[in-house]
Amino acid sequence: MSLLHPDRLFPADPDTRAITRRLYQSVKTLPIISPHGHTDPGWFATNEAFSNPSALLIQPDHYVFRMLFSQGVRLEELGVRTRDGTAVEADPRKIWRLLAHNWPLFRGTPSRTWLDHVFEEVFGIEQALTEANADALYDHIDSCLKMPEFLPRALFERFNIEVIATTESPLDTLSHHNALAADPWQMAGGKPRVITAYRPDPVVDAAFEGFVRNIEEFGEITGEDTGTWQGYLQAHRIRRAYFKQLGATSTDHGHPTARTADLSLAECEALFAKVLSGNVSAIDAELFRAQMLTEMAGMSLEDGLVMQIHPGSWRNHSAGMLARFGRDKGFDIPTQTSYVDALKPLLDKHGLNPKLSIILFTLDETSYARELAPLAGVYPSLKLGPAWWFHDAPEGMRRFREQTTETAGFANTVGFNDDTRAFLSIPARHDVARRVDCGFLARLVAEHRLLEDEAFELAHDLAYRLAKKAYRL
Repeated sequence: MSLLHPDRLFPADPDTRAITRRLYQSVKTLPIISPHGHTDPGWFATNEAFSNPSALLIQPDHYVFRMLFSQGVRLEELGVRTRDGTAVEADPRKIWRLLAHNWPLFRGTPSRTWLDHVFEEVFGIEQALTEANADALYDHIDSCLKMPEFLPRALFERFNIEVIATTESPLDTLSHHNALAADPWQMAGGKPRVITAYRPDPVVDAAFEGFVRNIEEFGEITGEDTGTWQGYLQAHRIRRAYFKQLGATSTDHGHPTARTADLSLAECEALFAKVLSGNVSAIDAELFRAQMLTEMAGMSLEDGLVMQIHPGSWRNHSAGMLARFGRDKGFDIPTQTSYVDALKPLLDKHGLNPKLSIILFTLDETSYARELAPLAGVYPSLKLGPAWWFHDAPEGMRRFREQTTETAGFANTVGFNDDTRAFLSIPARHDVARRVDCGFLARLVAEHRLLEDEAFELAHDLAYRLAKKAYRL
């Protein structure tokens, strides 16, 4: 029996469901544009076989292990490495059995939807994971991963991915992207398949671990005197240009808030001296991040890189888990976020310039209708990113459309991006977005608010064209 119903996520009303089916059939096989994510570029540069099912499907996916941890499963049991090198579970089969034992925890969650899709569509498995069949399913997936058709590049092509963007720090050597640049596979379609994105957090967030040393390294990489404000800004320009040479079309900024600032030159120089002192206050760190968003917007006007702002997450909320396991281990928690006041300095300076493109994301759904949609609905520099992170589930995607379309329409949004480290879930996530969007459009047709031929055009926009245009791909 199939794990996947052909009408999954479609509206229950028969007439609306029939319209949804027609819309979905028109977009289900469109190429995937994945303009923002965190897959490992080394997978595509080396094209080596994935090591085992657990390393591929469990350990990179914080959606999976945060749920398990919440129910008493220690990260050590899942083989997640500790910062001090303490021994953790090394047997991938035991880790897989632990997932199977706890599989009921994922009922009704997006993780279950995505993994069911991976099991059936990627590996041909048509039975639900259980403790009884855990070993058999593990062996089946493990044997598949040893086949040429399951190498990263083969899967990339099988998934019909047109382009995928990874995300790297300015301090990254970009060695894998350099290797790809010299590989004929990268340009087989006439344009780069795997590109990078500029994520400057380690050198703009004074609260980031090792910030002062990061600034020194930044100077060493670029040959600029990053002990001075002007040298520091020039270092960013140099690295942005280098990222752009390797395909980057965007920058990405994961600040705690959306605050921006527009300080005078003297104020910037004084603030920069403070953050380099190594004894910076939380207030000064926040002001520096705020100023740097405005500086990055100015640089985007110079070099054309699209600017993504991903605020509103209290990252690494547990100090104990951060100390033991490091960053990005499922302890990032959404916070209330203000946009109208926070973005005003940047918008006063650059917001009316249509050459600037800023994509705003939020984890605070209460801001959709009150702040984000009205802002994107009038400022030519602003677009709305899709339902993100904790909200990239069917319900979250529907809420996004319901609360933003009234004032931002569809043209001021950017389609869908998967923002994932879990490579095999990318087709699943895009399929969910296409199904939900087609259902939303079908409802508008059924309510005689939209003509069906218009809905077909919009379905194509939401699945493909808007992302390609917004990210200048």
